[in-house]
Amino acid sequence: MSTLHTPEPLPRLLSAPSWRERWASQVDDWMTRPALHRWAQHNPFTRWLVRRRSAQLFELMAGFVHSQVLLACVRLRLLESVREQPRSLDELARLTKLPAAGLQRLLASAVSMRLLDQRSGGRYGLGALGAPVATHAGIRDMVEHNATLYEDLRDPLALLRDPDGAHMHRYWPYTEHQVGERAGQAQPAAPEAQFARYSSLMATSQRFVIDELLAAYPFAHHQRVLDVGGGMGGWVSALAERHPQLSLQLFDLPPVAALAQAQIASRGLAERITTFGGSFTTDALPRGADLATLVRVAHDHDDRTVLTVLRAIHQALPLGGTLLLAEPMAQSDGQPSSSDPYYHFYLMAMGSGQLRTPQALNALMSEAGFTHIELVPNPMPLHAQLLVGRKSRGLPSDSDESVNLD
Repeated sequence: MSTLHTPEPLPRLLSAPSWRERWASQVDDWMTRPALHRWAQHNPFTRWLVRRRSAQLFELMAGFVHSQVLLACVRLRLLESVREQPRSLDELARLTKLPAAGLQRLLASAVSMRLLDQRSGGRYGLGALGAPVATHAGIRDMVEHNATLYEDLRDPLALLRDPDGAHMHRYWPYTEHQVGERAGQAQPAAPEAQFARYSSLMATSQRFVIDELLAAYPFAHHQRVLDVGGGMGGWVSALAERHPQLSLQLFDLPPVAALAQAQIASRGLAERITTFGGSFTTDALPRGADLATLVRVAHDHDDRTVLTVLRAIHQALPLGGTLLLAEPMAQSDGQPSSSDPYYHFYLMAMGSGQLRTPQALNALMSEAGFTHIELVPNPMPLHAQLLVGRKSRGLPSDSDESVNLD
């Protein structure tokens, strides 16, 4: 006996637009009328709004020039020079070996951007925004590193059409391995110099996130910490120095783990931090930790890889164990942030990953088996936001037969 097929209702997209949509369309029409613009420009009650939006639009147009001014200041070490003592145009021209006429334009631009400050006697000192750049090597390294992204963005349409051709894609060795794993193809090992290059960048740029983690989470409640994707060990080393009661483990790709082991030994922490080499997508993680940390790893990978990592962490933790995830995240209320375009294009050029909201990461953690997931307040969420989840139950994949790497 056949069953009649009931047609599905028409999609909502075919329904009449709501009153909000109609109102938004009407506003769009008004805002694009030249006559309204002329009226608003001369009206004393709306003139301020026209001027502010014009200035904001100009800032968008000039943004690339601003980034290049910052890059020039970093490459010339101008900010470090004036940090030592305020200097005149002639002094800086001699130090940088640049013509004074051209350098003066750069200095005036840096003053307008608050990187430099005009001092008495025609000298230049540090500006409010130049001070952190002069102080933190990690900021300078990221500014220099972003030059690769700027190169990819010279033709944004070419990048959108072919992200795999980006220079940034070739900078990160593990993205090539991830593509190969998805395709079922063996990938040649990346040169050790390539691992050393990106690991060094991550180590110097991680300081702000380290400070956020140390200030926001009570590590004194734990005994052993496993850091997954720990790079050259900057985070576990800082954690070991702050909390001497902790023993620590670091897991990363074998070339990175070898670099980490050397760095950890140089800081006299080899007795307290054990390094393990492997791939968190295919290898078992070491056991014995009651807290696992995943710091600035998830946004570098797609959902499938992140879920694999989270499940591996869940399997390695004991019942009652905790996961602390630290990531740059999109706004939880769905409102866009001014930092979103940077992460969207950076991750696309890198060839892997995406910017996620806390809710999206919460869903992945929950699917991996974690419960009691909560967002931990931290002082400066621009650098990273923190999610904590706990292992309150086992999964079918959690077997006691897993290899204990400790």
